[in-house]
Amino acid sequence: MGTRKGVIAILTGGGDVPGLNPAIRAVTIRALREGYRVIGLRRGWGGLLDVIREKDADNSNNFQELTEEIVNKAGRTGGTFLHTSRTNPSKVKKANVPEHLQDKFSDERNDLTPEVLKNLDFLGVDYLIPIGGDDTLSYGVRLYREGVKTVAIPKTMDNDVPGTDYCIGFSTCVTRTIALTNNLRTIAGSHERFLILEVFGRYAGFTAMLPTMAGAANRCVIPEFQFSIDHLTELLSYDRTRNPSRYSIVLVSEGAKFDGEMVFEGSATDAYGHAKLGGIGDLVAAKVKEASPKFNHGRTVDVVDQKLGYMVRGGDPDAIDSIVPMAFGNLALDLVLRGEHGRLIVLKNGQYDNMPLDVITATKKVVNVQQFYDTDRYRPIYENFELKPLFLMTSEG
Repeated sequence: MGTRKGVIAILTGGGDVPGLNPAIRAVTIRALREGYRVIGLRRGWGGLLDVIREKDADNSNNFQELTEEIVNKAGRTGGTFLHTSRTNPSKVKKANVPEHLQDKFSDERNDLTPEVLKNLDFLGVDYLIPIGGDDTLSYGVRLYREGVKTVAIPKTMDNDVPGTDYCIGFSTCVTRTIALTNNLRTIAGSHERFLILEVFGRYAGFTAMLPTMAGAANRCVIPEFQFSIDHLTELLSYDRTRNPSRYSIVLVSEGAKFDGEMVFEGSATDAYGHAKLGGIGDLVAAKVKEASPKFNHGRTVDVVDQKLGYMVRGGDPDAIDSIVPMAFGNLALDLVLRGEHGRLIVLKNGQYDNMPLDVITATKKVVNVQQFYDTDRYRPIYENFELKPLFLMTSEG
């Protein structure tokens, strides 16, 4: 191996998706062969925050040395073997401050970034490679501005990290959504019902749009456009009447709205200020059933109501989420070897590339409603595909 070139630290933050382990594997194997030492930070920013800066301290729950044997074993599986959390070190609640730091930080919200920087120095980290969505990577931007050499890799099944057409996890999410919807359609058809499925998508409707475009559903409602329950019921009734099996399907993004407000499971918020979404599918199901007699000659249409949720993010990655993470990991190492940092690895217009990390906090990525969503028919627009990227509506131009 020769002389070690330095230390690279990898972490995964936010929600787990299939494809994280292949990305960790790609970074690690290439880095080791190039002469770097690689450590995996456990539980996203949480493990880095909890490090105890003492020579003989047990930090095994906070980071681990990565080897080819470890990453090869995990590299074909789903989830993240480094584990994950939604920790935001710049806004740590008093109750969540690590025990060994509680005498120094006692505000209701605490910025522990100075401790994070000291922990990175204690670990001897030369390059940091966070893998995450816009929340996780927004803190990566903060560390880069503090002087940490950072190269970021985008992942989120919502596919809404700005700057890139593709985020790790999206293809598997779409694949699972199509398969699960097709499984459930036999039940809806047998009972001549509406099938209402809640899918991921807080601010962006890509995970509802693409399966619908692929034929999994008749309609979809997305966060970018406020819909009408009556009009949705009318459309589903029309689809059901025209279907020889007498059923119809709508995909409902978890962030979709019909009365001006998102639907949350409770009032508690995560480290990035987001309340947990959930329940819009149940609410839509109840309202559509209630409205159905108006469009079905006075007779109620029953509903099959299912939240796909974690079923689409569990299990092994599909082909795209095995190939793209491999490429993203090696692209990150290309930048490290060139001494470049403050960059986001991207897939843009069918080509792998990188761009300034600041793009993550500079803009938002959502469905272009005017270009891709028919606001009268509540479904994607099926035209003008020429020169579009693989997933059609995911490019920002």
